Amino acid sequence: MKQSVNILVSGGGTGGHIYPAIAIANELKNRYPTAKFLFVGASDRMEMEKVPQAGYEIKGLWISGIQRKLTLKNALFPFKLISSLWNAHKIIKKFNPDVVIGTGGFASGPTLQMANRKKIPTVVQEQNSYPGITNKLLAKKANTICVAYDGLERFFPKEKIVKTGNPVRQDLLEKRSSTDEANHFFSLDSSKRTVLVLGGSLGARAINKLIENQLNWFQENDVQLIWQTGKLYIDEYKKYHKKNIQVHAFLNAMNLAYEAADIIISRAGASSISELCIVSKPVIFIPSPNVAEDHQTKNAMAVVSKDAAVLCKESELELFQEKLENLIGNKERQTELSENMKLLAMPNATNHIVNEIEKLI
Repeated sequence: MKQSVNILVSGGGTGGHIYPAIAIANELKNRYPTAKFLFVGASDRMEMEKVPQAGYEIKGLWISGIQRKLTLKNALFPFKLISSLWNAHKIIKKFNPDVVIGTGGFASGPTLQMANRKKIPTVVQEQNSYPGITNKLLAKKANTICVAYDGLERFFPKEKIVKTGNPVRQDLLEKRSSTDEANHFFSLDSSKRTVLVLGGSLGARAINKLIENQLNWFQENDVQLIWQTGKLYIDEYKKYHKKNIQVHAFLNAMNLAYEAADIIISRAGASSISELCIVSKPVIFIPSPNVAEDHQTKNAMAVVSKDAAVLCKESELELFQEKLENLIGNKERQTELSENMKLLAMPNATNHIVNEIEKLI
């Protein structure tokens, strides 16, 4: 088997695309220590910071998505697409990859499109239960499509689909931290209940407003809060930070945050769901309605339908307090949700995906 290989990875825009890409690269690096890696991302997105932090080189493309309303960005899109296709072509020609892996995000479209044209083996890693238009188009010429949900033969060629699950952060798969360690890290009182709020790497305005409106309830019921607002909203909400209400833009020690939590409130991005299944804590999902094809609600429903989580839509936030009270005061229900969530976990996803990539190498 080849030991010296060139591996091109494209994925970004949000942590949900970046961290799976990095997890796959790390596992490939373990198996091929002399391999050369190159990432391709969107030049103005968070992957340009996060990928180098993980130790990998990245090239940026001038690319963005199409807005739902008429904007200057939409007028620029054809020029961005042409520029990105041309630059992806140049990157691929110079790097000469043995395989190209796409985990989603704006840059993966032109990158895998050019790889397909050059007959270089490609792998699409589709995280969601409802794929976006880019992956539907790329899948036609991809060699392998790694998915995390059943039923995706509606969108992809059945013979190319492999159900692998979604990669998660390595620290969640390694030795779990103790609750005492987690409480010490966040300076929490172990005798009190703790709620962890996750709005994604950028943040979620509706969740942040909801939590702001519930702060009196958390105080009155002596419930501790670890509140991840996202970097777009930290300046607005950091004024609430104190011992029992901890406000963070971003949580680097996610394994400790998960361990400290009794209840988790989260968006329903595919990577988040995969992590939460492994963590197996009671979750209230508040899906973002502002994503393509409402795929976060579909992701959440795949879990809720197995009685493994609670759903609270943004259009029904007036029911949130009742749902939280019913859950936080019912240990039996918490245990039931946790056990059902654990049945959905796919902790070997990264290995499984890399096994498929190895076949192409």
